[in-house]
Amino acid sequence: MLKVLHDPKLDEKQISSENVFSGRLLHVYKDAVRLPNGHDTTREYILHQGAVAVLPVLPNGDMIFVRQFRYPVNSVIYEVPAGKLEKGEDHLESAKRELSEETGYTATEWHYLTSIVTTPGFTNETIHLYAATGLQRGAQHPDEDEFLDIAVFSEKQVKDMIKRQEIYDSKTLAILYAYMLSREDPSRP
Repeated sequence: MLKVLHDPKLDEKQISSENVFSGRLLHVYKDAVRLPNGHDTTREYILHQGAVAVLPVLPNGDMIFVRQFRYPVNSVIYEVPAGKLEKGEDHLESAKRELSEETGYTATEWHYLTSIVTTPGFTNETIHLYAATGLQRGAQHPDEDEFLDIAVFSEKQVKDMIKRQEIYDSKTLAILYAYMLSREDPSRP
């Protein structure tokens, strides 16, 4: 879980909050805040229910990705399976659901890697990152508005794709980094 740090020289205090937009996924707020120097200003931000991301790793070390079109960046991109938390849903249960829906795989071993905040300048979105091993193949069953393909790459291919900027999704880069670091630490799975 993420640490919350406070410092009276840096903390901002909420004066008021206004919900300016509520959609299916996002809720946009405009808050009046008091800065540490006593001046007032506004902060616009998006509340997000949180998400999970999963790095599926096959017994030979190959990694499973999904390819899908992402409208905001107008591109098909490589990503690890991921999705938003349902209300009240446990992070691990969400990770299991997303892996199954997007790839058809299930896993017998789950390793929590870390949690990340995606863009803390304008959203509270937190993504909980897991590695999944002991994979068993099943049938994909994505949401009705999801269209994606599965791609499998070796670790060397993944590193080369990162160097060529073919993998540039931030949660995917973060999970790969966390996974590779976790393997360097003998106390971690």
